[in-house]
Amino acid sequence: MSVKTILFLGFGEVGQALAAALQVRADLTLKTFDLNLADASSAVARAAARLEIVRCRTAIEAAHGADLIISAVTAAQTISAAQSLTGGLKRGAIYLDLNSAAPGTKFEAALAIEGTGGRFIEASVMSPIYPQTIAAPILLSGRHARDVLPVLQGLGFTGAKFCSDSWGRASATKLCRSVMIKGLEALITESLLAARFHGVENEVLASLNNLFPHPDWHGYARYMISRTLEHGTRRAEEMFEAVKTVEQAGLSALMATATAHRQAEMPAFASALREADLIRMLDAIRAQLTQEEAAQ
Repeated sequence: MSVKTILFLGFGEVGQALAAALQVRADLTLKTFDLNLADASSAVARAAARLEIVRCRTAIEAAHGADLIISAVTAAQTISAAQSLTGGLKRGAIYLDLNSAAPGTKFEAALAIEGTGGRFIEASVMSPIYPQTIAAPILLSGRHARDVLPVLQGLGFTGAKFCSDSWGRASATKLCRSVMIKGLEALITESLLAARFHGVENEVLASLNNLFPHPDWHGYARYMISRTLEHGTRRAEEMFEAVKTVEQAGLSALMATATAHRQAEMPAFASALREADLIRMLDAIRAQLTQEEAAQ
């Protein structure tokens, strides 16, 4: 099983990280299709130009000749991304779905790919993509997962690991984890914004350090809040998929739903990202909140 041409379907943070790692391979042709490529001034278009990735005009054009398709779109686009390749997918092509989507969503995407002769691999990235990039831990599920694993490891996906012969297990693992991780981001954001209003942020942070020791709670809290500011829209989509995953287990997805809404709100305050200090970041967000309240 040989891979010579790789298509990145979606060229955001994950796609760019993997492309940069694979670019050193002279034996590979890398190309991408992303809706944002149509805007030459977009971050996606600039990244594709910088990395010298072949930019395709349509998904079907991009799919032609691709041995490996790496789907890294937002969770809400998981199914439509898979369906967009209909008519262009090479028979036997590997479709590595990295999207943070619910088991049922992955299953629908799998039907679209397998119905056109592709091999659908459900893949869940179990850590931030940086700094490990292509070596990040990835769980693989699906009936082709065992066969495809050595191919991916040969390309440099050294953190890839077989999870299950059935679709659903890798995504369930990812999204149950996300209830905790993305929920923690939302909790820290809400807690410290309220604490700053009441002037007790240092006391709260000291108490947190007693419960969950960390060498730099100020820096850690700033990092966690920054993730919601920069990636909240994408994280909210992921958390709505987590809602489906939790509800499938017969539970009311109270925490996942609340996290999704908090994550969705935060990119509106993205200008606070310029603040390198936690307190100044909190103050910037609070100042914008105050302005918005006064305008109502």
